[in-house]
Amino acid sequence: MDYETLCSKVIAIARLTGNFIRKESMNFDAKAIELKGLNDLVSYVDKTAEKQLVRNLAKILPEAGFTTEEKTASTKGAVYNWIIDPLDGTTNFIHGLPTYSISIALYEADQPVIGVVYEITRGEMFYTYKGGVAYLNNKPITVSSRPKLSDCLLATGFPYYEFDKQEQYMQLLAETMRRCHGLRRIGSAAVDLAYLACGRFDAYFEYNLNSWDVAAGAYLVQQAGGHIMNFSGGDEFIEKREILATNAFLDEELLELMNKHFNA
Repeated sequence: MDYETLCSKVIAIARLTGNFIRKESMNFDAKAIELKGLNDLVSYVDKTAEKQLVRNLAKILPEAGFTTEEKTASTKGAVYNWIIDPLDGTTNFIHGLPTYSISIALYEADQPVIGVVYEITRGEMFYTYKGGVAYLNNKPITVSSRPKLSDCLLATGFPYYEFDKQEQYMQLLAETMRRCHGLRRIGSAAVDLAYLACGRFDAYFEYNLNSWDVAAGAYLVQQAGGHIMNFSGGDEFIEKREILATNAFLDEELLELMNKHFNA
């Protein structure tokens, strides 16, 4: 498999669908919003974008299956499987806030081989492929090298349903805010991870996420030299629906916090 060539085709597909989303953002009507669940929003933009992605990705790798957020396609490939979020940051999009993205990952036998995150409003294309490094708009990127939490900028996401861990999470936030340089919540897990991969953030944590939220971004972080784990330090971040991503220097400090507040 020529992963580099395949990745370039995925980039073109992401850019094409990003153009559609950008155009729709100009005249989006809030009346088009649907509610999938508590605070879980969707619109025709998400669904149409996903159909476009599925249709075009199927052309370049017909044997691959799909895991998609809006369930417009759900098949299991024997070897290859795409994991897609057509609009990560839907709430931002609906409210006219500028951070939302397309996230596309390709897995081969349960291992990532391509990751693409397209931050639409800034026109930033983050991508990586097996055998390569991580890139932003054709330039190689790496995670930061800041070794102490006190000098670092962190990202997180707030739970919007399943609030059973909310008290632990708020305690974690309170301590983290006292120990780091700053804490940000921008509303797109894929972008959080992409920003970590290029050194804008130094670490990121969140729970109650799905595979399509993190598959591409997590691979970007790993390819850029960072570490991805669950709150206990294990590899099952997708299965456990909790992710801790670091620049590889902050693992010990952050796992100490996670163990204190989530794993006690």
